[in-house]
Amino acid sequence: MIRRSKILILSLLCVNYACIGCNQPAARDVPSLGVKLTDYHAHLKGGLTLEEVLAAGKKNGITYGIAQNCGKGFPVTDDAGLLAFVESIRGKGVYVAVQAEGREWVTMFSPAALARADYVFTDAMTWTDSKGRRMRLWMPEEVFIEDPQPFMDELVDTIEWILNNEPVDLYANPTFLPAVIAEQYDALWTIERMDRVINAAVKNGVAIEINSKLRLPSESFIRRAKAAGATFSCGTNNAGKNDLGNLEYSRQMIAKCGLTQKDLFTPKPEGQKAVQRKKLPQPRRTETR
Repeated sequence: MIRRSKILILSLLCVNYACIGCNQPAARDVPSLGVKLTDYHAHLKGGLTLEEVLAAGKKNGITYGIAQNCGKGFPVTDDAGLLAFVESIRGKGVYVAVQAEGREWVTMFSPAALARADYVFTDAMTWTDSKGRRMRLWMPEEVFIEDPQPFMDELVDTIEWILNNEPVDLYANPTFLPAVIAEQYDALWTIERMDRVINAAVKNGVAIEINSKLRLPSESFIRRAKAAGATFSCGTNNAGKNDLGNLEYSRQMIAKCGLTQKDLFTPKPEGQKAVQRKKLPQPRRTETR
C-alpha cells in the first residue's frame, strides 16, 4: 500500500509541465473598475460546490481561486492529500491554491507538490509567542494578550519573519487582530508597524490581500502599501455558500485607492512561483521568556 502511494505521488508530480497553464480560468473585466477581478481566497466549504462558485463568478464578473487548507490540524497534511486536491480541481475553470496553515506547513509538504498549485498563500493568524503558547488568533480561548503593545510587537515580528522566509505568493487576512483588541485597530496599527509589514511584502514580492469578509486591511494601510509599490490580491475566505459575497470591500478599495490592473496580483508562470524561487525554511522558533 505504501509503495502504491509513493508511485501515485511520483506520477502526479512528473506530469508534462508543458500542459500546466492550459485550461486556466479566463479573467473577466469589470468595466466600472477597469480591472479584471479575481477572488483568490475562496473555499468549497459549508456545502458550497464548484458549480455554484462558477455560477456566482459568471453572475458577478469574478474569476475564482479555490484554496485548500493545508497544515497541522487541517484536512490536508501531506503531499498525497495535496496532490489529490489539485487533481480534483485542475482544469475546471478556477485557479488552484494552497492555504498554508500555521508555521509547521513548511515541514509537511515538498516544494514539488506545492508547485503543482497555481499559488500558495498564508496568514499570520497562527503562531507561538515568546512564552511558548501556540495561538490561533481567531479562537478567543487560544489568544493570550496581557498587554496589547508587546503583543503587537510580537505580531509584527512574526509577520515580517513569515514574509521574509516562507515561500508564499500572497499574504492573506492581513493585519487581522483578535476580537479582544480589534476595536483598537487604528491605534495599534501605527504607521511604523504598517510600514514594516508593507516593506517586507514589497521586498519579497508577496501580494497583500484585500479581504472583503474581514474588511482588511484598512484604507490607510492600502494607500501606504500602494505608494510603496505593493501588489494586491482580492479575497473572501468564505466559510460556506452564504458568505461568498461579491468582493464588495475589495471593489470599494480598488476604486477609492485608485488601484489599476498593474497593482493587482496574477499567478506566476511555471518556474517563477514563490515556492520555486525560495527554499522552504525551518519553522520559526521564538525565544521563551
